[in-house]
Amino acid sequence: MNLIFRPKQPLNLVLAAVVCVFLYVVYVAARLLGPHSPKRGIGLVFGIMAACLFIFEMAYPWRRSRARPLGTAKRWLQAHVYLGTIAFLGVLLHAGLSWPHGAMGWALLLLSAWTTGTGLLGVWLQKWIPSALSDGLRVEALYERIPALVEGLRGEADTLMEEASDVLNRFYQNEVRAGLGRLAPSPAYLLDVRSGRERYLEPFRRMTQFVDAAEKEKVDDLMTLYTEKLELDAHYSLQGILRRWLILHVPFAGLLMGLLAIHIFTWLWY
Repeated sequence: MNLIFRPKQPLNLVLAAVVCVFLYVVYVAARLLGPHSPKRGIGLVFGIMAACLFIFEMAYPWRRSRARPLGTAKRWLQAHVYLGTIAFLGVLLHAGLSWPHGAMGWALLLLSAWTTGTGLLGVWLQKWIPSALSDGLRVEALYERIPALVEGLRGEADTLMEEASDVLNRFYQNEVRAGLGRLAPSPAYLLDVRSGRERYLEPFRRMTQFVDAAEKEKVDDLMTLYTEKLELDAHYSLQGILRRWLILHVPFAGLLMGLLAIHIFTWLWY
């Protein structure tokens, strides 16, 4: 678990923290020397710095190109994360650590916070989800193949129940079969990859009390199939979240850049 919160490049984290502290010290020193204004002096410098860093952030897709000045995609990701955080600090210092005035100011602040926050959320998801899946589950599966795998589990269960007793077959048809063949993604798996497992498996344990010794093995096998299905649910849920979190990040980053362009044009014009 500690590995999830450990940065891949500790030096980059230290450097980013040092830069943030330095910028704040510069801001405090400037406030002691005179009133703060976003339109001039150090307030303007912070605004220009934040704008330049946000523009660099939008160059992140270039990491896939051959002519990438930062070299590896890993370096691009590190720069994208830490410089984006510094850019948000620049926004706050540009505003004088005070609430903005007007709709444009609020829009820029909220979009900056949202874009930075969802970016950091993505970093956490990319560390947490693979670790949770590998440590907490026995089944491994590709996202695209999971629906077919679930359908296959129901086929195995149907074969297993062909010669079952009436009691066991009735239990299977009424309480198991429908759920076994249907994916049930849930955000609860994000916090616990085994979420709800005991509740779903409890009916199987009760069923062992109503069948003879020869069929207890069938119940155990059926419970094993259902456990695999629950693990596929967890995979489908978490891999889906990992694929879709960009919806929370990229469109708002684009909107932020559009408003930033209008903000800069308005400042230059007036």
